[in-house]
Amino acid sequence: MKENYGLMLENILKNIDPSAYRPTLLLHACCAPCSSYVLEYLSEYFDITLYYHNPNIYPQEEFLFRLNELKRFSAEAGYNIPIEFPEYDSREFFDAVKGMEDLSEGGERCRVCYELRLRKTALAAKGGGYDYFTTTLSISPHKNAQWLNEIGAALEKEFGVKYLHSDFKKKNGYKRSIELSGEYGLYRQDYCGCVYSKAEAEKRNKK
Repeated sequence: MKENYGLMLENILKNIDPSAYRPTLLLHACCAPCSSYVLEYLSEYFDITLYYHNPNIYPQEEFLFRLNELKRFSAEAGYNIPIEFPEYDSREFFDAVKGMEDLSEGGERCRVCYELRLRKTALAAKGGGYDYFTTTLSISPHKNAQWLNEIGAALEKEFGVKYLHSDFKKKNGYKRSIELSGEYGLYRQDYCGCVYSKAEAEKRNKK
């Protein structure tokens, strides 16, 4: 049976009283556009720290550009929240997906990439004593929300930090992220991030 992750999130939020206690959330962020709506949605309930761990993004200039856009959006939108970003090391990604180079985007290589980034987020959340961790990735219609939530739930059991189940594209979340991107002039990339998705995007553009 397919879970309704959007409803699961709503039920969690109903039981949070920010006036009594604001839980801490380590939010894995892939880019500013995806983070825009998620921050708008969750900042009422949580004390959020962004975690920009994306060794899949290629090249490094792209990684840094997306990070700077995330910082700019946080400041201009008035969030001004902490942003943690481990040192860029693309070898993490290439080692994890070795042997999967020829797979199509959206397949097993992407699942491995999800797990790589969420695992690092869960470790950081445990080390930092956060109440919850989650990711902005599910806001994209190109990302598999079921995989993301299955991975998050498994990591919750492994590390003992609660995973915030979610499907942020629901309730017009993706549409709202596009609106916010326009409002703040955010860079919306035309590929997920890795060298393989970049190659696929270039092929699509040529066609």
